[in-house]
Amino acid sequence: MELRPDAALNRALALLAPGSPFRDGLDRVLQSGRGGLIVIGDGDDVLNICSGGFLLDASFTPQRLAELAKMDGAIIMSKDVSRIARANVHLVPNPNVATSETGTRHRTAERVAKMLNTPVVTVSESRKQIQVYIGDHMSPVHSSSRLLERSNQALQTLERYRARLSQISRKLMALEAEDLVTVRDVVEIMQRMEMVRRIADEIEHNLIELGTDGRLVHLQMEEIQIGFEEERRLLMMDYLPSFSQLAVDEGLEALAHLDDDALFDDELLAKSLNLLEGSDSVDGRCKSRGFRLLSKLPQINEYQARRVVEHFGTLQRLLGATTDELATVDGLGSSRAKALRDGAARLAGDSIIDQH
Repeated sequence: MELRPDAALNRALALLAPGSPFRDGLDRVLQSGRGGLIVIGDGDDVLNICSGGFLLDASFTPQRLAELAKMDGAIIMSKDVSRIARANVHLVPNPNVATSETGTRHRTAERVAKMLNTPVVTVSESRKQIQVYIGDHMSPVHSSSRLLERSNQALQTLERYRARLSQISRKLMALEAEDLVTVRDVVEIMQRMEMVRRIADEIEHNLIELGTDGRLVHLQMEEIQIGFEEERRLLMMDYLPSFSQLAVDEGLEALAHLDDDALFDDELLAKSLNLLEGSDSVDGRCKSRGFRLLSKLPQINEYQARRVVEHFGTLQRLLGATTDELATVDGLGSSRAKALRDGAARLAGDSIIDQH
């Protein structure tokens, strides 16, 4: 699975979203059985590799694009695709730029995209396909129906993963309450969370291509993902060697850069996040700091949770603290300390009962 689509490619695909005037023009070219080569950007770097053609500088319309595509040369668009700058242009990119394409139009498109890092769109009459190139990336442009089908399949997968993640999360909380957590238990939930993020990323990529056609899919995904990012952040704060924002960000980034094989190698993942500190293996014990449990108590805000964790260090010490001991934490006071003690004990007890 691709970890993260390139942001520049995403921006280019957004310009070609179904329902947009530019996409309408490209579809007209494709449906007419003709091909086309369109460069998005009319800066000096683009004009320097242009030869021949004619200056147009006209407002964009789908009809104009379709008519101009009848000529063999390339079409140069403004960066926001609101204007057609030039038409019937011969592009002369550096022939030494490597390309994996075979046809003249696609070889030229790939070379220009690599040289100038600007979006180049091809419409192929033989392949019956629209493609966009930018930098080292190339992506076919899919139909709205195909993207919706893929997105709905991914949504179903995401929903199943989220349901399983909730089960694993409840199991982990029960193990935390009984002080039975192993590194392997933590690795398992981190693996599941990262897979949920990757599936959501894939759907987001489809939504960029779908444009306004993806509104319903976007709403469904948002509902499935409620609370996910916060849960992921709190898990990192509970188990990484440091719970600073920098450490959490670095941990999440390390997870994102693992390929699928490495992600499901328990020991490799544990080492990449330094989870084995104090343990001989992934089957060694580890302790939660209690951030996830504290986040479920409405009386405790994040500042107070940090003070509690800094004071007690582990969830087990927190659960064993008396009201008076809790009241000594900066910012709590006796009434909030009692609410914290009662709430934490109730949540810990409920999680154990739930698993048994």
